[in-house]
Parts: sequence; structure tokens; C-alpha cells
Amino acid sequence: QVQLAESGGGLVQAGGSLRLSCVISGTIFGINVMSWYRQAPGKQRELVARLPMSGSTNYAESVKGRFTISRDSGKNTVYLQMNLLKSEDTGVYYCKVQKTWGAEYWGQGTQVTVSS
Repeated sequence: QVQLAESGGGLVQAGGSLRLSCVISGTIFGINVMSWYRQAPGKQRELVARLPMSGSTNYAESVKGRFTISRDSGKNTVYLQMNLLKSEDTGVYYCKVQKTWGAEYWGQGTQVTVSS
């Protein structure tokens, strides 16, 4: 099993920044992709950023140039640095990891609210 614990969400004014963290614990063997998703009120959950263990990162068009996904292997943590936040970035942000055989694990989510 894998446990994910997100933190770092909160209330911020438009144009501000937040850094989300996702601490990964449990059986981390086999994790090959780490991602951040978000879900705005009344909308479907969408991919924000994807970080494979090998290969290039992927970002949603709406966050390119503003958000950066990264990881610290020593701390088993994946981050999402969010700059120039907009009101449309408001939502619950979820961390997800995927193993090589396809198993997926989700965190509980952290709320991000951007006031205009």
C-alpha cells in the first residue's frame, strides 16, 4: 500500500504563490509516475502536472509557465510550485502516484482558494 499526504493549500490573492507538498509513504517500490490533479467546484477532476521517473514532464495548458512539478527522492515528496495564481486555479488539489503495473494511489486533497 501507498499513502499520500498533501499539504500547503490555503487562501491566496490572485497573483500570489503557493507550494503544495505530497509526502509518499508505504511501499514506494515501483512508482513510476507522480502527478497533481485538481477539481474545481462543479467540474471534473483534471490533470495539472505529470512527472514520470524517466521522460519529460507534462502540464495542462492553463498552467504552463506558472506551475512547476518537482520531487525530492530523499524525502519521498513531490511538490507543485504554483505562481501567478488566478481565480480559476481554485479547487481541491490531489496528488496521485502510479506504479509500473498500473496501480494508482490518491491523496485526500488540499484546498486551494484564489481570491480575485
